[in-house]
Amino acid sequence: MTIKHHLNEKLLMSYAAGILPEAFNLVVATQMSISDEARARLASYEAIGGGILEDTEKVEMSPNALQDVFNKIKSAKIKKFNAPKMVEGVFPEPLKKYAGKELDSVKWKNIGRGVKQSILKTDSNASARLLYIPAGTAMPNHSHNGLEMTLVLKGSFRDEKDLFKRGDIEIGDQDLHHKPTASNDGPCICLVASDASLKFKSIIPRLLQPFFKI
Repeated sequence: MTIKHHLNEKLLMSYAAGILPEAFNLVVATQMSISDEARARLASYEAIGGGILEDTEKVEMSPNALQDVFNKIKSAKIKKFNAPKMVEGVFPEPLKKYAGKELDSVKWKNIGRGVKQSILKTDSNASARLLYIPAGTAMPNHSHNGLEMTLVLKGSFRDEKDLFKRGDIEIGDQDLHHKPTASNDGPCICLVASDASLKFKSIIPRLLQPFFKI
């Protein structure tokens, strides 16, 4: 499987540093389970980070520093993402912990024209959802108020930018205006994470937006 669209360096470094919101972490970890190249790129950034730490000048610590670290670890609420394993099937291992074992375990909600979504439980800094788009169906024309990651799990979609297939990630921001359309050969299923609402051009999607939390 050839994956054309990967994360940019800034997002990959943020993931390696552990500073992305849980929803975005989930998208990255899921792609790592699909793509050998993505895993290799992540390993290179983690190696760079380790090298920087080794070269950092040592400084004297305060007597209570170690205990302070232990106290922070105990009180911290951290969502751990282990190095993902390559797996077969629509749902890679990181996603199964949120969505269930496979497609038949997903609790879909119809949002119109055959399009369905399932909102996944993550922290409040960003949202994650599964999106099902029937073959040949176009999503409403929109842009973005913040950052959005869309990872294709099954099928494909095309927009003004390119064609996106399984394992591809599209990064959406305020500069991206598009109308994603599922390919005619089958439904497209995506994992989507975003930290802000979409900006729809048409009035009807804007009216329905609060109900569908998009």
